[in-house]
Parts: sequence; structure tokens; C-alpha cells
Amino acid sequence: MTDHHHTDEPKKPFLYVVVCAAGVAPDVHRLITAAQQKGWDVGVVATPQGLGFLDTEAIEAQTGYPIRSAWRSPSDPRPLPPADAIAVAPATFNTINKWAAGISDTLAVGILCEAYGFGIPTAALPYLNSAQAAHPAYRQSLDRLREMGVLIGSYEPHKPKAGGGAENYRWEEALELLTPRLSTRI
Repeated sequence: MTDHHHTDEPKKPFLYVVVCAAGVAPDVHRLITAAQQKGWDVGVVATPQGLGFLDTEAIEAQTGYPIRSAWRSPSDPRPLPPADAIAVAPATFNTINKWAAGISDTLAVGILCEAYGFGIPTAALPYLNSAQAAHPAYRQSLDRLREMGVLIGSYEPHKPKAGGGAENYRWEEALELLTPRLSTRI
């Protein structure tokens, strides 16, 4: 791991990337690279199911931080600095609905629920199929998240059982959405 704690350089803004269990999740390195090129430090928080989609070693080497997926004990040190912004990518049907409903049953969703109270700029890039997107809870959840100030990406749901859409998934959109919100925080 890289030691980010003793340097004379100015503090870089810190981005949490919350990764959910979806077919595009292994490509999260694309968002991490784009963020790092724009001057961010990045830490990854994965849902418990999302963790299985990731190359943990490669991501930890790229970010210099451990991937968080479970709560820590109160006596354990905080492995990530506080977030200046959060990108949820890919944001699944399940996570979007739990987050909007305030169901904080995983570390990832707990962080998202608290981010609202802290006023941390947050963007979500949904990745789901059109059958899931047709469920009324999904539209209601997106409406609630927007009311909370969450910036929602433009991905159009793919066909069910197609596993497609990865070529249309714009990881960089998270940074495009968040950048205008950051001037007041960093």
C-alpha cells in the first residue's frame, strides 16, 4: 500500500467509489484511472456481493487503499480518509432501492445513507435491465434520490438476460456530474 499520510503536496480531494454486483463492475478501474488523472485520490467500497466481481489485489494496488466491504470495529483505524464526493458505479436495482428507502444493511449503503446527512456530493450510475427498471419502486427510488440531491447518470437499461450494455456504460459520467458540485467543498 502507498503511504498517503506524510507528504508536502496539497491534499487531493478524496472520492469513494461504491461498487455493486453487476456485470460491468470488473471495469471499475476505468473510473479509478479517470479520477486519478483528474487529481483525485480514490478508495473503493464494495457491497458484499459486489466484492466478488472485483480484482481486489489490482484495485488495492491502483488506489493504495484497502477495499472496504464490512464494518470495522470501533477500535480499528479508519482505512479511508473522509469522502469529498461519492460515485456509485455500477449502481444496481437493489442498492438504489435500499438506499432510497434508508435500509442501511451493508457498509456501502450505510455510507450512502449517511452521505446525505453530511451533504457529500453523490452521483449514481445505474446499471440494470429494462425489466428491473419497469418496476414502480425503481422510478420512485430515483425520484427520492434526486430529491435528496443525488445526481443520476444517463445509462439506458439493457435487455433482460442479455448481460449487455457495457459498451454504453460511461464510467467518466460520474466525474462529469460531480465536478460542478465540488468547488464549494474542496
